[in-house]
Amino acid sequence: MSSFWQATPFVGALLSLSLLPLLAPALWHRFENYILGFWGILSIVIIMHTSTLPGASAHILFKTIWREYIPFVTLIFALFTITGGVHIDLHSRSTPLKNVCLLIIASFTASFVGTTGASILFIRPLLHFNKDRTYLIHTVVFFIIIVSNIAGCLTPLGDPPLFIGYLMNVPFFWPAMHLWQPFLFVFISLIAIYWCVDSYFFRREVFHTADITFKMSIEGKRNIALLFLIIITVIATPSLPALQFAKIFGVRIVSTDCIRVATFLMLGLISYRITPHHIHKRQHFNFHPVSEIARVFLCIFITLAPVSQMLAAGKNGPFASLLTLMSTANPAPYYFWLTGLFSSFLDNAPTYVVFFKLAGGNAANLTTTQAPILIAISLGAVFMGALTYIGNAPNFMVRSIAKQHGVHMPSFLGYMGWSLLILLPLFLIMSLIWL
Repeated sequence: MSSFWQATPFVGALLSLSLLPLLAPALWHRFENYILGFWGILSIVIIMHTSTLPGASAHILFKTIWREYIPFVTLIFALFTITGGVHIDLHSRSTPLKNVCLLIIASFTASFVGTTGASILFIRPLLHFNKDRTYLIHTVVFFIIIVSNIAGCLTPLGDPPLFIGYLMNVPFFWPAMHLWQPFLFVFISLIAIYWCVDSYFFRREVFHTADITFKMSIEGKRNIALLFLIIITVIATPSLPALQFAKIFGVRIVSTDCIRVATFLMLGLISYRITPHHIHKRQHFNFHPVSEIARVFLCIFITLAPVSQMLAAGKNGPFASLLTLMSTANPAPYYFWLTGLFSSFLDNAPTYVVFFKLAGGNAANLTTTQAPILIAISLGAVFMGALTYIGNAPNFMVRSIAKQHGVHMPSFLGYMGWSLLILLPLFLIMSLIWL
């Protein structure tokens, strides 16, 4: 039986990411790869120690790398490279109202190209648009919360958990029909809070402008076609025949997985080759953010494997006492907060799957008689990914791009301070009204 000590590497990795850059920055920047590598190796040792069947540890590790990490990092590579070849120029000075308009446009786009695509596409224009502003951290924090997370609530294309729900037979328009009210409440509240905060900081700027123009030009439009090919690939590959090529350590190597990964890599490389150098220069484009994401999340995915096993053990595992709360007369609030808690520190897509299965795993029931439970799981997975940098894939990417542009982003704990202060009151109100 799994026990809490198996989570030691994951907790160690989280504490390293959150505390060392704050308490020992020189040590962290010099030995970051070695520290993350240590926690990854320790996790592998624990998996080998707890695996009773021959080859079980190799199966767990290879499955984690092939089924989860490689699709994740190749998608990030493709989206980062393609959107890095699209330069959106806003011919105006920023104001609170214009920033709000840009956030709304980016949020609307996220429903079609996903939170990751929208985040990478719009974060650079937002940073360029506000380059003359002294106070910029709050804008990036709200961008992560709104565009990188909350905006993905209404369609399966918006956020990975909802797309997985779609693959598990949740109707395509079910999220829009059942989540729109809590979404509008949280979204409008966040936009209003941001407008107040940005207006406060705007009044403290050394300049004020009466410029009300809002002109936009786009370079690198060929990359937009490649971006839509990414979306088509994500939607279409699950419906293709899954022909098995091989079986490695008990993990099936099927055609759909190979096509998906190969397409992501190919489209990313094509984009890099066809994008003019002057666009990359204007975008301050390089692969450092992708490299940082690849290193950090390799450690996260490996150390996450034992924790996922603990959670998947359900009422027979170490989280049994928490899961018994879900047998109450109104389990929806518990599903929301527990799904959200795990989504904040684990990857929100597998967390959605685990709680979907704990609720019975029958989409026909969960979309009808048990709809409040699926609403709670969906909101928890999508919304609470905003609470930490690692709660959702684009969060860390936006942070890396902002740092690359000279924005002194909060530390891991500093960002949590922002997100908890902004989001927890809204989540409490939302859960009282709709759950």
